[in-house]
Amino acid sequence: ELVFDSPFLGALSRTLLFSVLVVSIELVLGFLLALSLLKDFRGKTFFRTIYTLPIVVAPIAVGTTWRLMFAQGNGPIPFVLEKALHWNVNTGTSTTQAWIAIILMDVWHWTPFVTLTLLAGLLAIPKEPIEAASVDGASRFQMYRYLIFPMLMPVILITVFIRVMDSLRSMEDVYMLTNGGPGRSTTFVGLHIFRTVFAKQFYGYGSAMSLIVLYFTIVICWLLFNALTGKASK
Repeated sequence: ELVFDSPFLGALSRTLLFSVLVVSIELVLGFLLALSLLKDFRGKTFFRTIYTLPIVVAPIAVGTTWRLMFAQGNGPIPFVLEKALHWNVNTGTSTTQAWIAIILMDVWHWTPFVTLTLLAGLLAIPKEPIEAASVDGASRFQMYRYLIFPMLMPVILITVFIRVMDSLRSMEDVYMLTNGGPGRSTTFVGLHIFRTVFAKQFYGYGSAMSLIVLYFTIVICWLLFNALTGKASK
């Protein structure tokens, strides 16, 4: 029945699209910020402390906070955009704005985690090969392409796996921010399973959905592993 269940398949496809978007953005931003944190600057310790605070905030609190920020009429984001650019922001009626809101929320919440993991990987890279390549006249691009990225690949793999698995089960923050709307445009698979089990009380069907999502996540991680390591599937 799940194979022909269009609401479930739609929720699964939206979840996959959301995962690809947020993980890609967070990986790029996290790497750039990790590189910037390698340098010494005034207030570095204070910035790193403030920057990493979103990690410890519960997803339901994050969703509630961003819902207040995007609240129509009195939210700070719609107010500023309307006054400065004359944009009418309403995540309750615009699918595009709802997607932008949940992507911004997830990027704000989890980019610090990506930054910290990649920063730890960069700090663990030995300096001798990089210094030798610099003496031999290697360009910055060549050092990143042939030295830094290959040595950083295990950390990148772990980071991507954690974020993919976490983004595929996003539910609480999205539920609090958009409640899956407008319509079903932001109803991801976790929220769809939640409503199937607790609202409709279809416990067996919800369990089947959960198992399918688990297998789907395993396959996605296996494909990512082969893609990022360059190994041919057997």
